[in-house]
Amino acid sequence: MTTHQELIDRDRKVTFHASTHLRDFAHGDAAGRVITGGKGINIVDKDGREFIDGFAGLYCVNIGYGRTEVAEAIYQQALEMAYYHTYVGHSNEPQIALSEKILELAGPGMSKVYYGLGGSDANETQLKLVRYYNNVLGRPQKKKVISRQRGYHGSGLATGSLTGLKAFHDQFDLPMAGVLHTEAPHYYQRAAEQQGMSEREFSAWCAEKLEEMILAEGPDTVAAFIGEPVLGTGGIVAPPEGYWAAIQAVLNKYDILLIADEVVCGFGRIGSNFGSHKYDIKPDLITVAKGLTSAYQPLSGVIVGDRVWKVLEQGTGELGPIGHGWTYSGHALGCAAGLANLAIIERENLTQNAADTGAYLQQRMQQAFGDHPIVGDARGVGMLAALEFSADPSARSSFDPSLKVGPRIAAAALEENLIARAMPQGDILGFAPPLIATRDDIDEIVARTERAVNKVTDELVREGVLQTA
Repeated sequence: MTTHQELIDRDRKVTFHASTHLRDFAHGDAAGRVITGGKGINIVDKDGREFIDGFAGLYCVNIGYGRTEVAEAIYQQALEMAYYHTYVGHSNEPQIALSEKILELAGPGMSKVYYGLGGSDANETQLKLVRYYNNVLGRPQKKKVISRQRGYHGSGLATGSLTGLKAFHDQFDLPMAGVLHTEAPHYYQRAAEQQGMSEREFSAWCAEKLEEMILAEGPDTVAAFIGEPVLGTGGIVAPPEGYWAAIQAVLNKYDILLIADEVVCGFGRIGSNFGSHKYDIKPDLITVAKGLTSAYQPLSGVIVGDRVWKVLEQGTGELGPIGHGWTYSGHALGCAAGLANLAIIERENLTQNAADTGAYLQQRMQQAFGDHPIVGDARGVGMLAALEFSADPSARSSFDPSLKVGPRIAAAALEENLIARAMPQGDILGFAPPLIATRDDIDEIVARTERAVNKVTDELVREGVLQTA
């Protein structure tokens, strides 16, 4: 029988892993792990070690692991028809039914769904549609796209440019020209309270900064604004009070399209079908992925609003068939998985569970960490939560980055058999448990997190970084 270590050694020789220290992993100086299965909110590795997955893969396994209903739906579809392309009007029954369901969930104002495999390719499609839209309208100069610092929208050249995180730009010559970044709606980290700013005042300030950028660039050159309803990889940050209303007022003033990146928030994660519904966002275009299939198959989507669709039709009427397509767009197996996944979310009322159990998650995080000596902010919404660590919470001061406090706490959590994610650009620990999590599951996640945070706190005291009370 092949051992776990033998598999890891083979893996080191042949695999290029995402977001990995390539040299350390290839030479055995960074850990590896082979995952063999999972059930509910837990995953299991080759040695049989079981972990609570407090991050649902990468925010994506909303229905939890081991759902045989989804596997059966994929299998049955594969027996009938695994693949045919969807170019020039070809379709398949799962794609038609899934599109109907997505539009039903998205609500009024949305017209059509275009499919890809992941959030990055969906946002690549968004950028092409924005360009096409303005070319059809005779505005070839209106092409710039404004994203936000700390936003995450993908890892490609164009989508990595949209992403507002340093690691995705450095050494890749990004962002590309035509992509700009305005202020992140990170009320805590911008230390707004120290400046005497209320959340609403901070939101107004973010909107002012956006308008200043638009005016500096020229409103006739700015085509679109893209944002996650809740910042995900940039720190799991819910918008401050009044933020989206203030931002949309600016976009409407200058005729700028709004792309809501719902890759993380979509399909129930924050207690509503879409984050846009919770925050009264009125997007022209919506990006979906992750929770669409709970990652049982790769699938993403671009939901096109009525306003944009009307122009796309006009464009093909004048110019002929649109020059955009992916080989696997509308893949029958992905769409079958999506239908089965959304049926589970609806049947088991998981969106409401994300609201109710998510509120309990926020409550327990506040109880456990609201006054912790190294926790500056315990925040979140629904089944998204984060702890931001601070050397002095009263002053909101950061730890020296060389201490790697966030990664150390994530490693300590792993020792407790809990997967939580060390977020980039700060000492932040993120949580995004499957939407099936119960209150007992939340209690166990918080208990393991407490042990991990306290362990690293004690280490910092022994190292002389923190003073004992």
